[in-house]
Amino acid sequence: MNQQQKIQNPETQVPKTPQMNDRDFINDLLTTEKYMTSAYSMALHEASHEGLYQDIMQIFSETQQCQRNLYDLMFKKGWYAIEAADQQKLQQSYQQFQGYTNQLPSSGTLQ
Repeated sequence: MNQQQKIQNPETQVPKTPQMNDRDFINDLLTTEKYMTSAYSMALHEASHEGLYQDIMQIFSETQQCQRNLYDLMFKKGWYAIEAADQQKLQQSYQQFQGYTNQLPSSGTLQ
């Protein structure tokens, strides 16, 4: 039986009331940052003016860093858990990727 294991820090307790608590606020911010990062990514794909592209790229980078900081905070407080990877699936993915790299014109060497 292969049971997935969660990777998570001890959970910081917050009041369970109808009012928003720290976890709710941070989760809302993280969701917003994820949405904004996706939207800025789309804008970068479609920006035709170099100056505009550079401005959006700067904002995108700041937004991405903010998103990462919020994720790190939620993970640190035990409010965000991830599934441990199955070693067999990792090995299968690695072998599949190796098959792809062997098809590259550079003979599979990554630079």
